[in-house]
Order: sequence, then structure tokens, then C-alpha cells
Amino acid sequence: MTWKWVVIVTVLIILIVFTAQNYQPVQIRFLAWSFKSSSAVTIFISLVIGFLIGLLMHVRKD
Repeated sequence: MTWKWVVIVTVLIILIVFTAQNYQPVQIRFLAWSFKSSSAVTIFISLVIGFLIGLLMHVRKD
């Protein structure tokens, strides 16, 4: 395993623990939409969107 993968796995573990500890319901508002969700789901969805954007930027770079 290279140092890059060690950093990625470490950050993912920290984010998973952070997400698991933040499960309170929150109100999400975006433009005309509004809904309630647990903060863990909101954090996880944000993490996935960020990962996909990073992946797309990497693929586009090559």
C-alpha cells in the first residue's frame, strides 16, 4: 500500500466515525426543496458527492 492509500483509508475511517456519531435530525433546504434527514445521511451523501466529483476530475485529467 502506498502512502496515498494510507491517507485515503485514514480519512475515510475518520469520516465514517464522524458520520456515525452525528445522527440527529436536521432540516435541509435547497432552493425550493425542504426536507428532514438525519445528519449522518446528509454527511454521507455529501461525502459521496465530493468523492464522485474528485473521481470525475481525476478521470478528466487523464
